[in-house]
Amino acid sequence: MAWTRRTWMTLGAVGGFVSVAVGAFAAHGVADPRAQELLRTGAMYGFMHTMATFACATFMNIGGRRARFAPAQFLSGVVLFSGSLYAMAMGAPRWLGAVTPLGGVLFLCGWATLVWAAREIDGDQA
Repeated sequence: MAWTRRTWMTLGAVGGFVSVAVGAFAAHGVADPRAQELLRTGAMYGFMHTMATFACATFMNIGGRRARFAPAQFLSGVVLFSGSLYAMAMGAPRWLGAVTPLGGVLFLCGWATLVWAAREIDGDQA
């Protein structure tokens, strides 16, 4: 599989779908307040970072070529951060929570990559 904008956009769309579905499940299908909170948090961060994946395409289209590195960071962060929260909400052992911050670090790396990419947009203008 080639890691093209089409691939990243498709994966971002899947991530958005999953985030909305998990958010709805948290609101209507789970009684435990702790599980609801884990699912809501995972869905919120997952959705936010799948939208950031779409923003990367815009960066690339207006000259921020370095933004091509951020989707992998954002979507890997979603898998680790949101995925670990979803798993714990469904009964996975609490030690899995040690994975969650790794996803957060990937989110930060993605945003830092966009800062780096923004520096090359309109760089030839005053």
